[in-house]
Amino acid sequence: MIRINLLPIRAAKKKETALQQIIIFAASVVLVLVVVLSLWGFKLGQIAGAEKDIQAAEAKLNELKAKIGKLDQVNKLKEEVKKKLDVLALLRKNKTGPATRLATLSDVTPDQLWLEKYRENGDQISISGLALNEELIAQFIRALEDSPEYERVELMVSEQKDVAGTKLKRFDLTFKIERPVVEASPAAKK
Repeated sequence: MIRINLLPIRAAKKKETALQQIIIFAASVVLVLVVVLSLWGFKLGQIAGAEKDIQAAEAKLNELKAKIGKLDQVNKLKEEVKKKLDVLALLRKNKTGPATRLATLSDVTPDQLWLEKYRENGDQISISGLALNEELIAQFIRALEDSPEYERVELMVSEQKDVAGTKLKRFDLTFKIERPVVEASPAAKK
């Protein structure tokens, strides 16, 4: 029988197989490293892009905050101007003066009724005068009550007086200046 020693071939094949396995393993490790490094680089790029987006958004936010600050200042100034205009409008609407009150008084005074005294104390007015009869006094009181200038007309005294041989009625009236009620705007209430 012939004996062939195949051990060196097996050992060579084992060495060759082991070398192939080491190469495959090393190639796999290198391939895995390349994939991991490429993914890591890709993620670093995404992170850098996200950071740039965040910085751009923060810059835009700061710009908008500055605009909002300016807008708030403009709104505050607008509210202050509105309050001042409301006060001016209220003053204009409440504006009454002796000239307008006396003009109204002159317009509602009937003929044959004479005013002797006019006194104004705050919003309280007192008038003294002479009339030919009581009907003229009553007509005068109704006209004062109907006027937009005066309210709460009260007859304090009505008595007969002899003036140069003519019997006249002397009277004293008190009443208040009517102030129109003007509501302030919601901005002025704040």
